[in-house]
Amino acid sequence: MSGTAQICLIEDDQIMGESLCERFELEGLSFDWWQTGGEARQALQNRHYGVVVSDIRLPDLGGDELYLSLQQDSSITALPPWLFITGYGAVDRAVELLKAGATDYITKPFDLDALIDKLGQLLAPLSSQGEAILGVSPAMRRIEALLPRLASQANSVLITGESGVGKEVVARRIHELAHPDGQAPFVAVNCGALSEGLLEAELFGHEKGAFTGAVRARAGVFEQAHGGTLFLDEIGDMPLSMQVKLLRAIQERRVVRVGGEQTIAVELRLIGATHRDLREMVDEGTFREDLFYRIHVIQLRIPPLRERREDIIWLAQRMLSEQCRESSREPRRFSPQIEQALLRHPWPGNIRELKHAIERACILSSGNSLMVDTLFETAMPECSGEEQQENLAAYLRQCEQGYIRDALERHGGRIAETAQSLGISRKNLWERMKRLDIQGEK
Repeated sequence: MSGTAQICLIEDDQIMGESLCERFELEGLSFDWWQTGGEARQALQNRHYGVVVSDIRLPDLGGDELYLSLQQDSSITALPPWLFITGYGAVDRAVELLKAGATDYITKPFDLDALIDKLGQLLAPLSSQGEAILGVSPAMRRIEALLPRLASQANSVLITGESGVGKEVVARRIHELAHPDGQAPFVAVNCGALSEGLLEAELFGHEKGAFTGAVRARAGVFEQAHGGTLFLDEIGDMPLSMQVKLLRAIQERRVVRVGGEQTIAVELRLIGATHRDLREMVDEGTFREDLFYRIHVIQLRIPPLRERREDIIWLAQRMLSEQCRESSREPRRFSPQIEQALLRHPWPGNIRELKHAIERACILSSGNSLMVDTLFETAMPECSGEEQQENLAAYLRQCEQGYIRDALERHGGRIAETAQSLGISRKNLWERMKRLDIQGEK
């Protein structure tokens, strides 16, 4: 089987394993079938899977033991979604595993169609060619795999992360999965950009004459999002007095316009987002505890770009292609120097900063290749612990050499894992190591 299989099946029962494999083949799903926990462990340490389907009872070690031990394995950045198969007698154990981070479980005897449906939801973020939507890093793949479940089951989601990490992009993806026909509204409002008075009218609407300038009645975003999704960005910046009114609207699913008396029923999915620590704000008394628990049913943390460097080049290439299409220019490309500059930068502004850097480079660069000195407004960051070389080529070579050596050390010299973490192919990594005189495993 291919090392890029979508499904990792761990099942020691020959009859059940053959039955599952036959169905996977009929569904056009690629898979690897392992009959012991030891074989599966080795595969999961060296290959990328979209989802794991594992029996809890295995001949050499339990599927639960395998899962929990891999969670502690420092060589694995993030485990794929994990679906357990269990008998009725082990349901309590399966529930414990869910609390430990497993995705779901099914009990024997199970409906094979239901299993295929679950796998379809978990594998939905990947196209038939395995193309990612949010990112190629393990962290973003795991988030993508979770979104179909949130879209079908969660009425309230809290997305956290630094400014610029793409919280609204994730919110829109949940909305798209929940409403694939594209007919339901997605309404977004930045709670931190409006004063208290304006925010109340923006959220709940106002009647004609409710205040100076209200020359006509206007529906608020709760009404506008009826039947769809309301995205409240920077919800942590909302004043305490408004938090009370928001809580009431969420609980009752009804709003009253400013200056009005009639209650208006609304039905929608609420997605909040913030770069702040709401739990800490609750302790400080700046965020209501009851509102926190109301919106904190499901929390998604989007990691900053510096924690998922595998996504940097992937995102930059997509942005570059988009810039070329919008400006009707011939396709442009990144030089190795540009790629290393992108990988070295700390990206405090995350994806938003990356997008601006690519736009700037496209405008200021001439020819088909972007120029390194057009990426950043300030000088390129120096390599840690090294002095910048007067010769740019020598400096970039030293940066690339140090970066690859650090990556190899983090992954114990394993070429396949190192290449995956860098977002390049194994062959590309070997070629770079040869050019840079870096020794590696054979």
